[in-house]
Amino acid sequence: MRVIAGSARRLNLKTLEGTDTRPTTDRIKETLFNMIREDVAGRSFLDCFAGSGGIGIEALSRGASWAAFIEKNPRAAACIRQNLKTTHLEESARVLVCDITGGLARLEGRTEPFGIIFMDPPYRRELERKTLEYLADSCLADAQTLIIVEAALETELSYTEELGYQTLRIKNYKTNKHIFLRKSAE
Repeated sequence: MRVIAGSARRLNLKTLEGTDTRPTTDRIKETLFNMIREDVAGRSFLDCFAGSGGIGIEALSRGASWAAFIEKNPRAAACIRQNLKTTHLEESARVLVCDITGGLARLEGRTEPFGIIFMDPPYRRELERKTLEYLADSCLADAQTLIIVEAALETELSYTEELGYQTLRIKNYKTNKHIFLRKSAE
């Protein structure tokens, strides 16, 4: 796995051995960042279920103002820190080693909502729903925040409208998909 573009372009990133994390492939990462190219620079980025941190680090490399990483696995969080050091992006990042609810709660009270929130939770555990339910009533996201959910292809997300989100786009891949959401303007 590597950084595709920006200040850390071509630098290799470490990942955990085994099945504890599921890094987004370079091809899917490149497709994702081509779709959000205009949204990244100068905006804050939250990488939920961060794994090795590849998505948030890509955002920082492409000009995000700063990034927060929430990762429950201490070994994966250590991998994120190492990758931030390798890419010289550690000054623009905060790594929270805790579950998703604890991490989001620790970030509450920021001066402004995140520009982009990305989540790639373990598939088929409904963690994306739990996270979206939390964010629906949180100041971490507003109607300008772009929320991107990576999920298994068969994951049902029809409930998002009930939670107050509008679906902007769905990009399907072979086995997974990206769902682009925003909070509906009140």
